[in-house]
Amino acid sequence: MPELIAKLQTEHDLTDAELLNFLTEPQPEDILFAAADAERRRYYGDAVYLRGLIEFTNYCKNNCYYCGIRAGNPCAERYRLTDEQILACCKEGYSLGYRTFVLQGGEDPYYTDEKICALVSAIAMQHPDCRITLSIGEKSRDSYQRYYDAGARRFLLRHETASPEHYRKLHPESMSLENRKRCLFDLKAIGYQVGSGFMIGSPYQTPETLLSDIRFLQELCPAMIGVGPYITHRETPFAEMPPGELHFSLRIVALLRLMFPKALIPATTAFASLHAEGRELALRAGANVVMPNLSPVTVRKHYDLYENKVCLGDEAAHCRGCMERRIASAGYRAVVAVGDSLV
Repeated sequence: MPELIAKLQTEHDLTDAELLNFLTEPQPEDILFAAADAERRRYYGDAVYLRGLIEFTNYCKNNCYYCGIRAGNPCAERYRLTDEQILACCKEGYSLGYRTFVLQGGEDPYYTDEKICALVSAIAMQHPDCRITLSIGEKSRDSYQRYYDAGARRFLLRHETASPEHYRKLHPESMSLENRKRCLFDLKAIGYQVGSGFMIGSPYQTPETLLSDIRFLQELCPAMIGVGPYITHRETPFAEMPPGELHFSLRIVALLRLMFPKALIPATTAFASLHAEGRELALRAGANVVMPNLSPVTVRKHYDLYENKVCLGDEAAHCRGCMERRIASAGYRAVVAVGDSLV
């Protein structure tokens, strides 16, 4: 309803009853997306920040029921990039203008703290004017501190769901929501710019679980909020589950922009995998970050968290140019600067 959008614009919050109403009733998308776009322009103008993504390992010790690189998937073709390959990706990314590198991987026991710290230090030495982001899962506070001391300054760790009951339906008993939350607050306490978020339309998700996600984000107050539609993978227990719905996912992006106006919100690859212009639609709904892939083309198809992932065959330079054109077509300006969050 327009009155809920108006309240979001002025108060950046809704009551539980109003949020549930927003989540369950159709919203006037033209008004909603225009409001979200105005809010992002208020703080970030027309800038869309580019981050160079390096998917450096698809080994993972976890068995999350929704993920294609889960340990229990015998069909996954596993790989690890060497340090030399990772540094080469960063060098190429730097020549293309990127000033943030995102090292993302499964929770791979091969990468000890010593290996991660050595890698982070090498990147920081090679590119001292860049930000290093890690997305490598749950660790101890001591480990996070060591990565920070080595030069990492951002960490992405989506909580996926803040509802204990929902969490149990998505993860095996060996994993815990309490530990995931502990990790996020440890990261914030150390001084990282922290990113969290959740899948939209994941199996067994309800308006009430989404409400708990939003309230948890308010408690955490992250620098970045990463959300995107859930997409199935044939080699998981959820192979027959339907994917998330595009327009509802875009409404969630707009809602988050209005509730967290200073946060960085990526137009995730999942949007582009669900719709040919999905990223552009997410940008118009309030997103302001994209993460073009710097990983070697030879391994990209193996980092298959979900099916029908896009941009698997594009070289880094082509990907950068394509992304810049797409961003311009949506009415925004690609920026390769460090682009810190205003949170």
